[in-house]
Amino acid sequence: MLIAGNWKMNMDVPEGRALAQVIADRLSTHSHSFDGVDFAICPPFVHLQSVIDAVDSVPVAVGAQDMHAEDEGAYTGDVSAPMLTSVGCHYVILGHSERREYYDETDADVNRKVKQAQVHDLVPIVCVGETLEQRESGEAASVVRAQVDGALADVSIEDPGGLVVAYEPVWAIGTGESAAPEQAQEMHAVIRGDLTERYGAAVAANVPLLYGGSMKPHNAYGLLSQPDIDGGLIGSASLQADRFLGIAEEAESVLKETTS
Repeated sequence: MLIAGNWKMNMDVPEGRALAQVIADRLSTHSHSFDGVDFAICPPFVHLQSVIDAVDSVPVAVGAQDMHAEDEGAYTGDVSAPMLTSVGCHYVILGHSERREYYDETDADVNRKVKQAQVHDLVPIVCVGETLEQRESGEAASVVRAQVDGALADVSIEDPGGLVVAYEPVWAIGTGESAAPEQAQEMHAVIRGDLTERYGAAVAANVPLLYGGSMKPHNAYGLLSQPDIDGGLIGSASLQADRFLGIAEEAESVLKETTS
């Protein structure tokens, strides 16, 4: 399972460095082995180097929250894939609903970035999800399928580890509301089915599907127990080491129960 923290636009550099160091220290001394649980931290751009340095001695990957679709150019304020790989990034979040809403990103924009990430050996965490209005009108599945299809148009995947898809219902992001485990599983099954049609069952079964949308330690077990939920893209709970690692402990419990 992959437990990935999306810090969004929070904390200054000293605060971020301190949080990453606490996570690293606790992972290095934790009584649990976290077997089968992978970790990632996706901080703001200015944190990347200090976070990478802080987690250097523990198995925590680092990712960015966005990137441009071009290698270089007159794009003031943007960051390119080569810049991200040069500091040691492994993941990049693409198509987050906040980017779609506040910066008018389209599925075509996300698709260009996914292809660019592949060129530079970055693993895209592609975000999809419906609004409350779309859910209430019965469009949730069709909206999510369209987002997956748009983001992955003409994208080939041979190694399932080269892609992550995160289902984030827009109505649950930052609201304290979370999809019920059954609701989340239903949408993850839709995504898994779409990937199966696109890449075949063998690849689709091993593409990590994350749930994002107010996952906390108290509800993580129920969500992570679902057959098509392979981890979480964690927002506010990733800003506190106890909560972030608490979710990882729930993931570990799910894995132990599954293999016992």
